[in-house]
Amino acid sequence: MKNIFLSSLLACGALLARAQAPAPTPADTSYWRTSLKAGVNLNEAVISDNWKGGGATSLGLSTLFNGQAHYLRGRQSWDNEADFLYAGQYTRGQGYRKTNDRLWLDTKYGHALSPKWDAFVSLNMLSQFAPGYDYSGDIPRLVSSFLAPAYLTNAYGFEFHPNKRFVLRLSPFAPRLTIVREPGRFQTLPTDVVYGVDPGHTTRWEILAAQILASLDQPLGPNANFKARYLLFTNYGGFRARDINQRLDLTITAKVYGLLSVNFQSTVLYQYDQDPGIQFSQGLGLGLLLTRQNPPAPPK
Repeated sequence: MKNIFLSSLLACGALLARAQAPAPTPADTSYWRTSLKAGVNLNEAVISDNWKGGGATSLGLSTLFNGQAHYLRGRQSWDNEADFLYAGQYTRGQGYRKTNDRLWLDTKYGHALSPKWDAFVSLNMLSQFAPGYDYSGDIPRLVSSFLAPAYLTNAYGFEFHPNKRFVLRLSPFAPRLTIVREPGRFQTLPTDVVYGVDPGHTTRWEILAAQILASLDQPLGPNANFKARYLLFTNYGGFRARDINQRLDLTITAKVYGLLSVNFQSTVLYQYDQDPGIQFSQGLGLGLLLTRQNPPAPPK
């Protein structure tokens, strides 16, 4: 009887201890900071056939998406960004034409050396979603497409971040792979070398190269934001000005009321193996913009 009593007492004690044990602690997500921005813009013009002022009926649609996830714990950091943009317009008598297109993916691991400097390694890709055409002649010419070209860059270097809005990456070693999928489709281009890729090849490696990337994400009051990204790339094979690739992307978004917003996008590009001149595009739209941030921004 004594043994039975002791056994029962021990069993009850074990059950009581288990019942009082704290519940499993949920995974700590406080090291992550995420943000999301997605928008759709629409513009249209309706003109009758007998309108003597000229013009043509048109309908334009543009979409943008920017998602970011940043991890910071001690000296370790991991930053990720997906930045997409696509726009097109249908014009009566001309059909549908793409007006803007961007696919940007970036991931970076950093180790803090000081409060404002990190050593880092990064991988980023720049391309577009849909085919692009040159309409300057009588017949449209295919000049670009998805992964044609695409630039995949693996950069190593040091990052300067004086505040949460501005980042400067200096990469003295940044190998880049240029991809041109199915280069035979671009036989109408004025040169056999398609975006720097030699005939008979689909890729081009630039091992000894450097890259500079500067990014600014600046609020313009409680309902507007300015974002700029400058990218410079050059290989060590030549130091002529035309060998330095440069790209500047600008985006301004401003909420008008609720989800209603105005946004402006512009890109300035100089890349000699694409074109000897400076390329430029810009778009202005009115539409809907959804933004989310976790954790929420502190009250202003």
